[in-house]
Amino acid sequence: MSLRLHLRHACAAALGLSISATASAGIEIANAHLRLGFERIELPGRETMGLLGTSYLVDVKGIDGLSLGPAVYGAITGQRGGFYTIGGEIAWRRQISGPLGLEAGLYVGGGGGGGAPQGGGLMLRPHLDLLWDMGGHLPGLSLSQVKFPNGQIKSTQVGLVWNVLTDFRYLRGSSSDTTNVANRSGLGFDRIQAVLGRYYPRGRSGRASGGALPGHIGYAGVRAEQALDASLYWGIEANGAASGGVAGYAEYLATLGWETNLLKPGLSFGGRLALGMGGGGDVSVGGGLLAKASLHAGWRFTRTLGLTLEGGVAASPDGDFKAPFAAAALTWHLDAPPTGDLDAPNRRTEFSSGLEQYDAPRRDGSTRRLQAIALKINRYVTPAIYLTGQAHSATGGGAGGYSSGLLGVGASIEPISRLQLSAEFLAGAAGGGGVETRGGLVTQPMAYASWRLNDALSLRVGAGRIRAAKGPLDSTVVDAALVFSFGVTNRAAR
Repeated sequence: MSLRLHLRHACAAALGLSISATASAGIEIANAHLRLGFERIELPGRETMGLLGTSYLVDVKGIDGLSLGPAVYGAITGQRGGFYTIGGEIAWRRQISGPLGLEAGLYVGGGGGGGAPQGGGLMLRPHLDLLWDMGGHLPGLSLSQVKFPNGQIKSTQVGLVWNVLTDFRYLRGSSSDTTNVANRSGLGFDRIQAVLGRYYPRGRSGRASGGALPGHIGYAGVRAEQALDASLYWGIEANGAASGGVAGYAEYLATLGWETNLLKPGLSFGGRLALGMGGGGDVSVGGGLLAKASLHAGWRFTRTLGLTLEGGVAASPDGDFKAPFAAAALTWHLDAPPTGDLDAPNRRTEFSSGLEQYDAPRRDGSTRRLQAIALKINRYVTPAIYLTGQAHSATGGGAGGYSSGLLGVGASIEPISRLQLSAEFLAGAAGGGGVETRGGLVTQPMAYASWRLNDALSLRVGAGRIRAAKGPLDSTVVDAALVFSFGVTNRAAR
């Protein structure tokens, strides 16, 4: 579920995807479906691992039944908590007879972790699903093979799958336009929070390899939330270790919460529950299932910005990890819940998928070249300034299990038609896969040149430098990506 943040980003391709309807002037609606799946794969030595997958696939224009989008897979049962991969998927769906249908697809991604024998991290997952259309929901069975070509994992199995039909609303307008809308657009979330927090491990919490965890573990991450009604909300969160000697620890969770305004419109109070995947960094979490409960208070000091303070406890039900936590978050209000037609200013948004490469020092003392897949989302706050969130995961170089999550700010200009130049500064958490980052905190300034192929699609190349705050990682990064551009409304700016 925590994956839905990354998966909805793929809908940026809607400018080149099939359109099922037009909601209002300037608003387009692309057909899409969210897919959740669970399967048990077999590792060497007859070990089994429960794998949860989430994909968000959008129909491709002109090719009936074909869809594509990003996907994430991660361990929730077994002994490999902290095993994750991110990537992209292409699928083709066809009705056979009545409500019975087939979907065939291929996932290509990068990652690993949890001490699994994934080699460099490249993961392939071809699948064939038998689906039953229940009107908006398509449950079924999935025959798949999970393979790491440069590792030791190759498993064929039958799992369960559930598809939810949905749509993605986007705009063709520029950031200076306004659009009359009655529903959310873009990612569909009402607010995003940039989070800094600290865990305080207690009880039997320890390392998977033996020994005690440090007294505190610092983490950084992001939460995205959407109101269900005046009090209830749901969302997703992703965090990674930034200090405490557990570089590579990461978590991805879905959350359900309640809050009420104590003083309108500023002060609020509430609580939430979260459930998802966590692990890595030698933290003992068993199979990877992680749960949280917390209380929080917030102060909205402008229409678009606020501060949230949170305290709670996190635990792994089948592992030893249990830790109270405290966190502070800067809240960015993106969109208001639907209350009728409003003229909302448009905001340019970009989603990119690509590859990067750099030399990475390893814990064994060597330095080897690392390749990683990179998924990025940029949202412009002015015509030239944007905020960015990024996920990177190794696909080669013997660094399977290495990943990073980065947040940052950037600026862009278009000196001549079709050419865009941009620069950004990123900071976040990175680790795993034997890469030496010592604590996990990294920075990564980057510069890019993009060539616009059409209104929706660009090719982008970039270069920069990744540095670990405490470790020896300090290397030049090269990057190449395909970029999709689209527009969203931004009611909170009114």
